[in-house]
Amino acid sequence: MEADTIPKLFLRNVQEHGHRIALREKDLGIWKRETWSDYYEHVRDFAMGLKALEFEPGDKLAILGDNCCEWLYADIAAQSLLGIAVGIYPTDVAGQVKYILHNSDSKFMVVKDQEQVDKVLQVKDELPLLKKVIIIDMKGLRRYRNPLLVGFKDVEKMGQALHEQMPRFFEDCIRSTRHEDVAIIVYTSGTTGEPKGAMISHKGMISMVKGLSQVLDFRSSDSVVSVLPLCHIAERMFSLIFPMHVGYTVNFAESVATLQEDMKEISPTVFLNVPRIWEKMYSNIIIRMQDAVFFKRWVFKALLPIGERILKYKLENKPVPLLWRILNGIAYFALFRTLKNQLGLLQTRISVSGAAPLSPDLVKFYHSIGVRVRESYGMTEMSGISFMPKDHEVRVGGVGKPIPGVEFKLAEDGEILQKGDLVFVGYYNNPKATQEAIVNGWLHTGDVGEVDQDGILYITDRKKDIIITAGGKNIAPSEIENKLKFSPFVKEAIVIGDRRKYLSCLIQIDLENVSNWAQNNKIAYTTYKSLATHPEVYKLIGKEVEEANKHFSRVETIKKFKILEKELDPDDEELTATMKVKRAVIEKKFNEIIDAMY
Repeated sequence: MEADTIPKLFLRNVQEHGHRIALREKDLGIWKRETWSDYYEHVRDFAMGLKALEFEPGDKLAILGDNCCEWLYADIAAQSLLGIAVGIYPTDVAGQVKYILHNSDSKFMVVKDQEQVDKVLQVKDELPLLKKVIIIDMKGLRRYRNPLLVGFKDVEKMGQALHEQMPRFFEDCIRSTRHEDVAIIVYTSGTTGEPKGAMISHKGMISMVKGLSQVLDFRSSDSVVSVLPLCHIAERMFSLIFPMHVGYTVNFAESVATLQEDMKEISPTVFLNVPRIWEKMYSNIIIRMQDAVFFKRWVFKALLPIGERILKYKLENKPVPLLWRILNGIAYFALFRTLKNQLGLLQTRISVSGAAPLSPDLVKFYHSIGVRVRESYGMTEMSGISFMPKDHEVRVGGVGKPIPGVEFKLAEDGEILQKGDLVFVGYYNNPKATQEAIVNGWLHTGDVGEVDQDGILYITDRKKDIIITAGGKNIAPSEIENKLKFSPFVKEAIVIGDRRKYLSCLIQIDLENVSNWAQNNKIAYTTYKSLATHPEVYKLIGKEVEEANKHFSRVETIKKFKILEKELDPDDEELTATMKVKRAVIEKKFNEIIDAMY
């Protein structure tokens, strides 16, 4: 049997790695372990339970909740029954949950806990197709009397009973899964309009992981921490697709609040995250250094330039002189090793940033302390990552070359077009959007890029986000925004200026870091708003804007800025679930503030 689908890969891993650890999950401070054989039994029992509930081939199983082992059990179970798994962000409100359940025609769903159950019950009367809501954590739900609800463990028990009657059914189903079938539907984050359900086939995921494995050295001994929501294609790659390909271990942290400590305990060898998290980790280090004693601050300032010099040699592909290697060794044991350990990245071999551009300053910082972050490029519609730099191809701001199996070219306007088995099947129930996205086999990404003399791709910006000033100058706002967000005091920056005579910017301060600064400077405040509107905070952010402006031409500098008086929130439709700014929404919502700057 050729392992050409995710369930077939899963079956192969169970046969080859049965007693090795596949999953670890922390609960009440204790790490619980699941071997590949345990993993298989859970998936089989849950799949058979779904069968007992009359789940049929082609049916959709929606999954709503924080990352956990059961999320993966449900995902693979649905695929094994020739069904389709549909992820929903745990931060989505009831209306958003209803939209995805209705749009995807989901008949069954798995939810994590009472909070998520309540969202579904608010909208269940508008979802006639929904047959069962399966609950992982029954805490607080014992008194709920609704025939729609059933416990996850109860479904597994139903599955155990059915498996005894039909012992060959589950494995026969796995063997009948087909390479070209749709396996999952991943909803795009919806920065422009309603989210669209991208249908991704087994062929797309298998092609992606085979191509990427020729660039990244994944090993069965590797471990990864599941950090991003599992409904995001990037996390699905690192917690589902890659483990199925090579058999490494996936770890689930106890909570977001304990993530940093859990990272230090696990010390993963593979780490993927989005720029916002890399920015936060960096700002935590900088703030800690600012609060440190004089000697530690001196060591940090003295040794970091050594790492920067080593990086310069490596980026230029030049041999590092012996003296600098010795100095770097001293800096590593005196500073860099401690910083990596604090980040939980001491053992990390593969570090990847994706989903949005990473600030060049951040890339330089992490490489300088020995965390070789690779900036990748991909999208849901390409089954995940399609560009990844090899070791010798790492460039600041570059995303490498296409992985094996991907063709690409730049359109006349610089838009990146891609082709290959990785391209998604289409948008569910949206043929018009599918036809606009795929033209003559080429996926139109909506991203603008350029290629250097070595064939390395650089992402300029989103095609729709390019600013054309009143003077006719084309400006990519992301580069300016990333420079501003390199400041530990700036959490979000939205550059404005389309069809206007100069650039302005809306800034959201980092509450934690600015609060610490205010306390150290004896500045009184009560709320986020009182802090954001304080004259001294405006002076602080003004200096950060002036510093960022030094790196750009006159036409690209920020002439005026305004600090937002509230934090941007996904619940207010201002951010996507992956913390990307919905630029059109922001410009409309804060229209009066923007107009006042002109």
